Amino acid sequence: MSTTPTTNRKVAFLVATEGIEQVELTEPWQAVEQAGHTPVLLSTESGSVQAFNHLDKGDTFDVDVTVAQAEVGDYDALVLPGGVANPDALRTDSDAVSFVRTFVESGKPVAAICHAPWTLAEADVLRGRTLTSWPSLQTDLRNAGATWEDQELVVDDNLITSRNPDDLPAFSKALTDALGG
Repeated sequence: MSTTPTTNRKVAFLVATEGIEQVELTEPWQAVEQAGHTPVLLSTESGSVQAFNHLDKGDTFDVDVTVAQAEVGDYDALVLPGGVANPDALRTDSDAVSFVRTFVESGKPVAAICHAPWTLAEADVLRGRTLTSWPSLQTDLRNAGATWEDQELVVDDNLITSRNPDDLPAFSKALTDALGG
């Protein structure tokens, strides 16, 4: 029996201009590509973004589209990588917060890891939702109306969350499963 390949889907990866935890960008990105889909890098500014390996500078990555120019309808899923500075900067950018809010409300998959749920809290989309994150965010997420769990992976409808880079295999699998392969 032959299997029919899934439709190629476009996946937005939204990051700030710096402070992205590199592995939380690159591993899900590779999983999306290996599943036959197209990752697209969105940021608050054009040019390139600076990733980090914890506190040390990592690689830079070229931005494909600014979030101000992006349309939720052009993408099939959204990934929010972590890093402490990355989501902290995103949550102060009104275009990023609006994009995230609209994406969550669209019902399409939204995958956030580590500190990335800070942006979800700012978008005010967590009331009644269950998720996980880096442990230091739990009070912020509860204050935003969420139930926080200390689990490798929490899937609540279209929201996919994990705690840290150790959870990337489960996180990436849940993301590609949500895309249909």
